[in-house]
Amino acid sequence: MIFGIIGSGSWATAIAKILTDNKNKINWWLRNDSNISSFKSRRHNPQYLSSAFFDTSLINFSTSAEEVIKHSDTIIIVVPSAFASEALQGLPKDIFSNKKIISAIKGIIPQKNILLNEFLKDEFGVELNNYFTLLGPCHAEEVAAEKLSYLTFSGIDEEMTKTISYHFKTAYLNTLHNADIYGVQYAAILKNIYAIGAGIAHGLDYGDNFLSVFIANSADEMAGFLRKAGIQNVQVGTIEHHAREKKAKPRTNYAASVYLGDLLVTCYSLYSRNRTFGNMIGKGYSVQSAQLEMSMVAEGYNASKCMYIINQKIKAEMPIAEAIYKILWNELPADEGFEEIEKTLV
Repeated sequence: MIFGIIGSGSWATAIAKILTDNKNKINWWLRNDSNISSFKSRRHNPQYLSSAFFDTSLINFSTSAEEVIKHSDTIIIVVPSAFASEALQGLPKDIFSNKKIISAIKGIIPQKNILLNEFLKDEFGVELNNYFTLLGPCHAEEVAAEKLSYLTFSGIDEEMTKTISYHFKTAYLNTLHNADIYGVQYAAILKNIYAIGAGIAHGLDYGDNFLSVFIANSADEMAGFLRKAGIQNVQVGTIEHHAREKKAKPRTNYAASVYLGDLLVTCYSLYSRNRTFGNMIGKGYSVQSAQLEMSMVAEGYNASKCMYIINQKIKAEMPIAEAIYKILWNELPADEGFEEIEKTLV
């Protein structure tokens, strides 16, 4: 399997590290020649995760996304969702024919309020059986430090999902898999919104006791949206382990790491850019000022508006996500927004 990576940020760098640590050859799209030259000479990304060193003999760098895709059979798309359509703009409509696509995007295409698989279907004719997701909980910084982490791969082709996940398993990275393509993507989008809320709460000087209640209610709200959206077998508080002797398939379970685990780490971790962004909003920064202060994209900002629009059709009860949307997009003062949230918590 030859992997091509479209993206050059911290998460793309972490994914490249995992693959090359496993001696996989990769084609990697970087934006400019100077970054490529620096990477080759110093053996690390000059802009992100500079502590992670690479065997560059395994990497074919290119500033052309088209060339990377042409020379790879499995394409990992790992750019901020707001820039995904731009990164793929101008590519031939048949470029993804006979390719496997892995989404490592934890967001939604804001220009159209659709998931990446829906965008690829509309623009390039990519069928769902050739589409897979790669999701956390997994911070790029901890991958760089080789701290034990977990990734969940989702795809409707079970054998291919397992095959792909095999290439990512290392001493510091465990892999899991399920078939819940839509559920894991929506969970990844929603957890970023709630993480901004957790950051706002911290910025407003709420304590740990409140935060625990806020996250617990966010988890319940997320599960409610997934059920309302038609995601099957969403449960909280139960885990069905894989029974090998019976060859039973594990059910989609909201308490698993890719759902609840990713929500928890994104809300609590100091590595979380969404929590950091929210903390600045809670301390009185404007959205524009917070964005300028950060060097990385907080996916939950655009996601809050996209999910508000999507939920106009789904009609799930989402008072927490709605309040965060109003704070970020309707200039609702953060303290007033959290007074609204307080009334809904149980």
